[in-house]
This record gives sequence, structure tokens and C-alpha cells, in this order.
Amino acid sequence: MDLTVIWAAIIGFAIVAYVVMDGFDLGIGILFPFFKVGKDRDTAMNSIAPVWDGNETWLVMGVGGLLAAFPLAYAVILPALYAPMIAMLLGLVFRGVAFEFRWRDPAHREFWDRAFTTGSVIATFAQGIALGALLQGITVEGRAYAGGWWEWLTPFSVLTGFGLLIGYALLGACWLNWKTESGLQRQAVTYAGRLGIALLLMIGAISLATLSLEAQYHQRWLSFPGILATAQVPLATIIVTFLFYRSLRLRKDAQPFFWALSLFGLCLLGLGVSIWPDIVPARVTIWEAAAPYRSQLFMLVGASIMVPIILTYTAWSYWVFRGKVGEDGYH
Repeated sequence: MDLTVIWAAIIGFAIVAYVVMDGFDLGIGILFPFFKVGKDRDTAMNSIAPVWDGNETWLVMGVGGLLAAFPLAYAVILPALYAPMIAMLLGLVFRGVAFEFRWRDPAHREFWDRAFTTGSVIATFAQGIALGALLQGITVEGRAYAGGWWEWLTPFSVLTGFGLLIGYALLGACWLNWKTESGLQRQAVTYAGRLGIALLLMIGAISLATLSLEAQYHQRWLSFPGILATAQVPLATIIVTFLFYRSLRLRKDAQPFFWALSLFGLCLLGLGVSIWPDIVPARVTIWEAAAPYRSQLFMLVGASIMVPIILTYTAWSYWVFRGKVGEDGYH
């Protein structure tokens, strides 16, 4: 355990926190066209209104931490993913503007509703494509990106893009099951059941496709005796899926959301098994990309102060708005 590993853990935690906290509100944006105009859409929007903006703090921390702690990785990854990253940022901006203006400009609410969905879909799809492009391998020569402008666009990256759309939509449906009542809650349960099956199929397809991308992925997952450990990941996925559908059948409020998060956690664990200790898979390790020791130490002091503060105000905001939500807000 050294500072480089600690910083890799901090950035990994920021990414997990972003997926956990921003995934469900992006998912609500993806599902938004399927909700009835009026009360149902207002209720869905109100369910994320107190927390959605703060959720993106973790995205800023993850990208900023990558630049500061692993500058070589940042210099390689960003040029390779310029297009999806720009698309993601534009989607998040468009989505944020639509979120605010749909309340302040009721005469054009239909337009802002469509903008909210469009921004959510673009941001999510771009994130999935970026993940797929990173996992499939980036062309590196020396210490710089050496691929073309369209290297990120492949069938595999498109597959991961659609996979993330389904995954975030599942989180959004589970969040609405937890936070809403009556007809909207029943609709969310129906969507969650269908999206769970779709996500499981996407996880299987992406996992099988990943094994053929790099020799190290195949070796780490299927070579003996390592397979005795890695086999526990798909086994755990089956168990969590069973518990997820059991909680839906029993009409639990919060449990389906946390079981869906557990599925995401297992996917991220599988990603870690595939690429660790690389930060640019099969190209650059975390130690090769790391900033100097003194820089990491200096930043760790700041992170040790700011991360607990961010966690505290985030936990407080979720605690304050912990109840069910109606058309007029939380109660």
C-alpha cells in the first residue's frame, strides 16, 4: 500500500459515488417520456430536485483527481475520448438548463421535458461509450495517445453505451419505486422488472465480449486457479438478481434500489479484476502514470479534509429528504 494505490482508491471511490448518486437521476431523465404529462412528471422531477446537482460533485472530483494524481493517464485518455467527453458535458449542461427552465417557463414545458430526456440520454450514452473505448484499449506510443479521432467508436463501445442506458434507467425506476406512491410507483415497479432482465442480458453480452478484447482479460478470468475466485462474481450476480426480483415481488420500497446498486457494484468489481493495476488498460499502470510523491502527499492532505465534508453534506441532504415525494414536494 503506497500513495499511488491510495489515490487510485480515492478516484475509484469517486467514480463509484458518481454512478451511485447520479445514475438514478439520469435514469429518471431516460424514463421521463414514459411518464404521464403533468402530475407524474412533476413528481418524478421533485424526487431528485433536492439532490441532483450535488451528485455531480463526484464526477468533478474523479476527473480532477485523475489530472492531479495521474497526469500521464489524463494526457493519454482525454485525447482518445474527446468526442464522447464533450458530448457528455454538453448533455449534462443541456439537461441542467432544462431542469430549471421547465418550472420557470411553463409555456414551453414540453420542449424542456424533451431537452431533459435528450440531455440525460446523451450524457449516459457518452459515458458508456467512453467506458467501452477505455476497456477495449487505447493506442499508445511512448507516453502519448497515437490513435485516430474515431478510435472510440466501435461495436463494443456502442454496446457498453446501450448497457449503461439500461442500467441507469433501472436505477431511476427503482428510485421512483422507493420515493413515490400510487400509480407512478406501480409503473416504476413494472419498468424495474423489465429493465432488470434487459440489464442482465447486457451484462452477459458485455462480459463475453470483454474476454476477447485483451489476452490479459481472458487470463485473469478463466485461468486456473484464479477462476476459483473470479467465478464468485457471476455467482454473486445471480444471487443479487434473485434478491432484487424477490424484493420487487414483496413490494419493498428501498430494497430494489440497493440490490440494483449491488449489481452495479459487481460490474465495477469485474472491471477492477480485468484491468488492475492498469489505469489505461493493458497500456499504462497506476505507478507509471502517477504524479511525483510530494504532489500526491500534498493533494492527499486536501482530499482528507474535503472528502469527509462532501460525504457529510451529501448524507445530510439525503437524510433531510428521506421521505416519499408528491406533486408538491417531499412529505
